[in-house]
Amino acid sequence: MTTDQSPSGSASPSGSQRPTSPDNRAAGDPAPVGRQADSGPEVEDRAPGSATATVDKADEVGPIPKEAAADRGGGEPSDKDGNDRQAKEHTGGADSQTGDADNKTKNPADDSKPKDQTGASKPKDQTGASKPKDQTGASTAKDQTGASTAKDQTGASTAKDQTGASTAKDQTGDRTTKNAASDSTAKDQTGDRTTKEPAGDSNAKNSAGEGKDPAGDGKDSGSSDGKGRADGDGKDRWAAFGPAPEPVPRWYGRLARRSGRLLIHEWTLAALGSLALAVLMTWPTLRYPRHTLPQDYWDPSLQAWQMAWSGHSLRTDPAQLWHANVFFPERWSFAFSDTLLGYAPAGLIGSGPEDAILRYNIMFVLAHALATFGAYVLARQLGASRIGSAVAGVSYAYAPWLLAQAGHLHVISNGGIPLALAMLARGHGWSLRHGYRPDRRHEGWVYTGWLVAAWQLSLGFGIGLPFAYVLAGTVLVAALIWFAKRIFWRVRRPFGQRLFVANLIGGLIFAGVGVLLAIPYFTVAQLHPHAERTIGDIAVFSPPASGFVTAPGESRVWGELHEGARAILPWHPEMTLLPGFALYALAAGGLFFSIWTVRQRLFLLAGVLVAMTLSMGTRFFGGDFTYVPLFEYLPGWNGIRTPGRLMLWTTLLLGLLAAGAVSAFAERVREISAERIPSWPSPWLRLATLVPLLLVIAEGTNTTPHPTVPKQPAAMQTVGGPLLVLPSGQNHDQPVMLWSTTRFQDIVNGGSGFTPRQLDDVRQVTMTFPDQTSVDYLRTLGVRNVLVLRDQIVGTPWEVSVHAPLDGLGITREEMGSVLLFRL
Repeated sequence: MTTDQSPSGSASPSGSQRPTSPDNRAAGDPAPVGRQADSGPEVEDRAPGSATATVDKADEVGPIPKEAAADRGGGEPSDKDGNDRQAKEHTGGADSQTGDADNKTKNPADDSKPKDQTGASKPKDQTGASKPKDQTGASTAKDQTGASTAKDQTGASTAKDQTGASTAKDQTGDRTTKNAASDSTAKDQTGDRTTKEPAGDSNAKNSAGEGKDPAGDGKDSGSSDGKGRADGDGKDRWAAFGPAPEPVPRWYGRLARRSGRLLIHEWTLAALGSLALAVLMTWPTLRYPRHTLPQDYWDPSLQAWQMAWSGHSLRTDPAQLWHANVFFPERWSFAFSDTLLGYAPAGLIGSGPEDAILRYNIMFVLAHALATFGAYVLARQLGASRIGSAVAGVSYAYAPWLLAQAGHLHVISNGGIPLALAMLARGHGWSLRHGYRPDRRHEGWVYTGWLVAAWQLSLGFGIGLPFAYVLAGTVLVAALIWFAKRIFWRVRRPFGQRLFVANLIGGLIFAGVGVLLAIPYFTVAQLHPHAERTIGDIAVFSPPASGFVTAPGESRVWGELHEGARAILPWHPEMTLLPGFALYALAAGGLFFSIWTVRQRLFLLAGVLVAMTLSMGTRFFGGDFTYVPLFEYLPGWNGIRTPGRLMLWTTLLLGLLAAGAVSAFAERVREISAERIPSWPSPWLRLATLVPLLLVIAEGTNTTPHPTVPKQPAAMQTVGGPLLVLPSGQNHDQPVMLWSTTRFQDIVNGGSGFTPRQLDDVRQVTMTFPDQTSVDYLRTLGVRNVLVLRDQIVGTPWEVSVHAPLDGLGITREEMGSVLLFRL
């Protein structure tokens, strides 16, 4: 027989008479009717309706009627099982249990047990834990702490003491109690009272789920804790009132969710914002995209032809890519200037001059968008805030000095530079603000960064070559610092074999693309020695220091104000290098107030000064220690005609300095906002963070003209080649190149960065066309047809060709609208 421990520490037989005094009753005995049940400090915090919740007064529910007790036991109530775990609430009624009816008769004293708010019986010990007790001592085992555990799952239970060694069963052999730890918990899930004690916590859980007695024919019609009970089919009839399970989305639902997350991602929003801003800032480029070109129709016509030719060549005969249809009969004519070869996929779509103009205008807008997006991404990767990165992106793409370069798509197409740098930095887990973080390495970004760098190089060496040297120098310096730290400072940071392989393969791809693109240019330099630049040519295009504060005429804000300053510049289209006064001010503020460290600010400032010095070419003390050594010793550097375009790097570094200042200001605004109640910035503070961005955008607005391109003569659509179009000259020939995009017939005309000697001879000889000398010379070259544009020859030597006699020349003349066709 097991014994119970009284509150005073003395043991009494489990079948002895219980004390009637509330102060002397045994632990776990219920409080008398009319008195509040004993509860520990834990019970007061439990939620109402839980299995262990108590009520304030026991008289909220009455005792079980004697008739109900008689129905249970069939006779007089006894103390044999006074601590019965299956006590039924009098409001819900209970069916008789056939298997253990004799063991479940109730003592009248037990009928007065207090009940919880749901009507469930809740015997309590002095600590507030649930404590069922068997008066016979056959089914209750109690530890010394006064906490007990009862577990009933299928009508049979097991009882253990603290060591788990003793087991006591009642007369039916069906019930035992188990004490596993130190506390008691009651939890009812399906309406069947089951007590289970895990370590240190108390739960009451109904595992049977049917509410039946051990014999299987008794059902509990009430609910012990206010929760729903199972129906006859095993389902909880109250489950319909619970929260509905989250539906499993189908494949289209998952696709829609992923698409939604993609659409609201920062990079998506930044790309869309950059595109929208590009359309606005370049307007009216897309107003008449098939008929107008920005700035003028000379160099843009050349570049529109370049994209069309590269697409046509890839579609028809890729082996003839570098031997274009212009400058006939010259070879390697596609390499006479920067090729924009990276835009060749766009050239696969459409044909003819109008499609070529439309393609150029679209790429012109996209180039601005990519420049904005690339600089934004780079600033973000380095650690700037969103608004600071936006300032860096806008200032890089819409700096006032770039407005003078609107006719040079290969200069505007610079967005691959910051984008490639951002991808490489991300792949190496490096940022300017946080340094090297090995856990953020990702070789996929490294591969992508090198590929974007190679694509940028394919657009032209004018800005691609300096980028290649900057990239090579960055890799070299980073490698030296890495090994110096490992050798001298004993700083060992993980790099990874996969990252090394990614850099090796990516670097080889970049170098391979550069070599393959350089071969045609070196070939042209050998075939045309006079095409090589000299230091005297560089001096012609070297801007003075005043150019850094002079805006081009296309600037809406400063254009008219700086007209006098432009007048004293030798070649103002390449010497007006103002990056923006707002950018100057923000960058200067970034030297004193910034998220970058002082060392990083000084590093960025040094880069700005170096780039500005190189942009001056030979104007900085003759360039003997700056530009001239690069011109003489770096391969390919002598092909750069205009040093002022190095201002691109000055603008990028100034933008990063400005981003640091704006980011610090934005962080300060957040700190001030956090001190406010409620903690969100006021409209004035929000507006203050946008002021730098608005200033940079305003200073980048333009008045760039968009002239209409001369319409293609109908004869260009039908007359085959080899063909010469007169008059001929640099500006005349570039639209002719565009007109040839319908048939791509061979034409003698052409315009590029240099003029071949043979084309010079053609222009000189044909000034007297038609005569015997010019006709014989053209036949020697293989020219079969000559077109004379009557609306363009007025006041030129070719004006006499309209009525010149053709006797003895062996040629014919016919009119085709406004064009005269001479067949040789």
